[in-house]
Amino acid sequence: MTFILDRKREEQYSAQISDLCRQRLLGYAETFQELARSFDGEFAAAGNDRQSLLDARKSWESRQLICSNLNEMAQIMTEVAKEVFHYQPLEEKKRRMLLHALRAEGIFLENICYIPNAAGKRALGVTMFTEKKGGRAAQEVADMLSVLLKQQFELSVSSPYLVDRTSRNFIFVGEARFVALTGFAKAVKENESISGDNYSMLESERGRLTVILSDGTGSGEQACKDSEKALDLLEKLLEAGYGIETAVNLVNSALFAGGEEQNHPTLDICDIDLYEGKCAFCKVGGAASFLKRENQVEQIEAGSLPLGIFQTVQTQVIYKTLCNGDYIVMMSDGVLDALGDNDYEEAMWEAISEMTEQNPKVIAEKLLQMAICAGGGHIQDDMTILVVGVWEKHQAEEYK
Repeated sequence: MTFILDRKREEQYSAQISDLCRQRLLGYAETFQELARSFDGEFAAAGNDRQSLLDARKSWESRQLICSNLNEMAQIMTEVAKEVFHYQPLEEKKRRMLLHALRAEGIFLENICYIPNAAGKRALGVTMFTEKKGGRAAQEVADMLSVLLKQQFELSVSSPYLVDRTSRNFIFVGEARFVALTGFAKAVKENESISGDNYSMLESERGRLTVILSDGTGSGEQACKDSEKALDLLEKLLEAGYGIETAVNLVNSALFAGGEEQNHPTLDICDIDLYEGKCAFCKVGGAASFLKRENQVEQIEAGSLPLGIFQTVQTQVIYKTLCNGDYIVMMSDGVLDALGDNDYEEAMWEAISEMTEQNPKVIAEKLLQMAICAGGGHIQDDMTILVVGVWEKHQAEEYK
């Protein structure tokens, strides 16, 4: 990709894609918008019999789905075309100091600059290589930069792990205020060998941790495939830069297009900003989650249906502010169902509030054992529990 560099005030620079690339993207976006308009329109009944009406309705819903997805792609292309990357050169005195200090360690800097990030802090963009056989761990460079610049830096998750003889670009980000430790426990339904529950944890270089739990309808291999498919697609969309609500709607559209005969997995998402100590919950048919602060517990739920039932999914995002020592507990509905037909959420609320353990994995395992015992030792459905503990950076080590 070609970049054009423009000098800004007070040594501030910006970079954007070339005019040719930008015009191409905007042209593609306009084409997608035109295509979207061709699929749009009000529903018009064809024929008077019930089957004709159903066929016409299904055709119209499919056209609306295509229209929505084309408009979404057009919007993303437009945003990319207008995106501007900002950076600042490092102060000359600091640049020379880093150049000489790292060269003494066999690491050669070709370029270094400040990069403002979404959290309002500055990261470091570094182009470097080493002639040492076997290379050097990039995290070692992060430690050196932390000492030399008197500010804590860590390697971004998207950067190469190793500094070797090939010149590469690295990003070192300022340490987040909070750190998250995770733990999980799961049990497979009796007489099944595969769980229908799947989960993942995504880290981004912007200091975010996204925890996702998907529960396939029923149990066994097919339920596993359904939840895995939803999870994989959501991961790819989030990693590509889509927002959570947009990504969820696109996943729903893909499953809806597959027809109503398939299973309908749930999605339970918790997105944590480790710089600001804030999190967002988004539930699509998922069981209740719980936020524990000391012995106080808040139940978090949203009344939405699983994926793929309707053309559009009603997403409700619930925002919370986290404090040092908070725990987030997420689970599949098999856990709550095991607690009985009445007041099962209240039973889980009480169990979590009485927990004194601090290790997230231990908490998950104890809650799972409680649910199994409540079911008389029988596992009538797949059970998965995810626990995320959040601490300020300097206090996290003792809870590992």
